[in-house]
Amino acid sequence: MKSRDDKLALIFMRERAGLSRYLSARAGSSEDGEDLAQEAWIRFSRNGAQALKAPVPYLRRIVRNLAIDQGRASSRRRLTPLEIEDLLALPDDSPSPEETLNAKSELLRLIDIMAEMPERRRAILVAARLDEKPHREIAEAHGVSTRTVELEIRAAIEYCSRRLSENGPATDKIKR
Repeated sequence: MKSRDDKLALIFMRERAGLSRYLSARAGSSEDGEDLAQEAWIRFSRNGAQALKAPVPYLRRIVRNLAIDQGRASSRRRLTPLEIEDLLALPDDSPSPEETLNAKSELLRLIDIMAEMPERRRAILVAARLDEKPHREIAEAHGVSTRTVELEIRAAIEYCSRRLSENGPATDKIKR
């Protein structure tokens, strides 16, 4: 029994430097590499009979498996408290409830304003801006020239812009 342990120890000590370098490179630090080398020795010496059949390939297989396991473990590590604080400190780009309410109110105002426009002007604006139809197609559908379509779009946008600015921002309407 003693001679088998001595043979395993001799083999391990002969291979240790190379194994430690390999494990340190895979683990990212010499300390982690040394810890893995110690784990390799424990596993190697535990299975002495099997290890003596082909000791060096068996030891290298243990080391390779430890490096793979360590890589998997490091990829699913837990966040540190500092990392959690940093994540919580990131600014939230989503709109606040107040901003969402203001946007909805302004959209409702725009819908009301668009309802005030003549039917053809409103239909041309919707076709151009919302449906993204080409001006030529809109002109054919309404029996007008593309220049008339451009003028109607411009007039509709100017009208909506003027009416939206007359009443002030949407927040004014909510507070009244």
